[in-house]
Amino acid sequence: MRWRSGVWAPIAFLVVTAPAVPVVPHGVHAAGEPQAGQAKPAEKPKKTPAEKLDAPWPDAGTIEKRRKEAEALPLFQTQDPLAITIAAAFGPVMADRDTSSTKTFPASLTVAGGEGSSVTIPVTLRTRGQLRLSSTVCTFPPLGVSFTKKEVKATPFDGQRELDMVTHCQDDDDYDQNVLKEYLAYRLYNLITPRSFRVRLAQATYVDARSGRKLASRHAIFIEDEDDLARRLEGRALEFPRTAFNNYDGEALTTMAVFQYMIGNTDYSIWGLHNVKQVQTRSRPLYPIIWDFDVSGLVSPPYGAPDPRLGLASLRARLYRGPCRSLEAFEPTFAAFRAKEAESMALVRSLPGLRPFQRRLTEQFLTRFYDTLRSKEAMKKEFVDRCNTKAITI
Repeated sequence: MRWRSGVWAPIAFLVVTAPAVPVVPHGVHAAGEPQAGQAKPAEKPKKTPAEKLDAPWPDAGTIEKRRKEAEALPLFQTQDPLAITIAAAFGPVMADRDTSSTKTFPASLTVAGGEGSSVTIPVTLRTRGQLRLSSTVCTFPPLGVSFTKKEVKATPFDGQRELDMVTHCQDDDDYDQNVLKEYLAYRLYNLITPRSFRVRLAQATYVDARSGRKLASRHAIFIEDEDDLARRLEGRALEFPRTAFNNYDGEALTTMAVFQYMIGNTDYSIWGLHNVKQVQTRSRPLYPIIWDFDVSGLVSPPYGAPDPRLGLASLRARLYRGPCRSLEAFEPTFAAFRAKEAESMALVRSLPGLRPFQRRLTEQFLTRFYDTLRSKEAMKKEFVDRCNTKAITI
């Protein structure tokens, strides 16, 4: 289970708008060839959430132009798995397990092109994450990959600056299946709402640049940059922790919480912005954007467990943790999920690389969710009667 600042933050009652401490993001060095393990030079601090909130909006034409550009990014125009090879001095990379680290590491990324061709792009890597960054959990850490604009022209990464990359954690077939199931979670949410991160599946080969030795060849996931997601939604990314339910768009909040129930995920906090991003549109609604679905019942990794305060026997025991509503108020959201049942199950059946046993297990898990949405008694029990302050505020 993941902790934010050593505790599980509650989801509670009002917006606190004190500026956050600016965090310098990882990225590509402005000039010169970076050395392995070199810390980034100081950058101009990002705007605080309050400054972002007060910033003037661009005109409608600019917003529309940005939306089209983000929508058209080539990486997400197809769901065909992307074959890539990343070469780096992976020893120092895999040794960097400090959650506050700003180190970046030079690397190259080779991506297959048309007619058997390929192109090699210079990139920088960083380690990222919390639970999966621990060497006691994952021998291979999650990565961030940074690009330079001129190097990615006419490649699938054209227009990208920095992407989070979900990796295989352990060089083991079972962990590789976990990556596929986490990818499935993102794709299922894409079916439900456009207010979700787009993803691209990759078959990634990792090579140690010093020895030329292949370290692993496993599935990986590239996750859409949050600023690109915000532009696609004609909004801007914010980071206001301690935001109450009533400050969010009601339909989007309920959809998010029902989806988390669908995949058996309780590893998030609206209040603490744990595995939750925020996007605000010009008309001022605030939308919760969820990500990081590995500690869910759908994926069920061996390192995951629900918060003991929730009283759940396992990750696959579902619990609704969204706003409490009447059954009648829930119905439009439930209807939207029911309408996507056939497409959701087809997505499970068509996912390449998923083993037959994992496919059957996943189908059974999702079928139980849809069975709940077909029973008025079950819906009332799970979403109305069991909705309580304890579940919400953990």
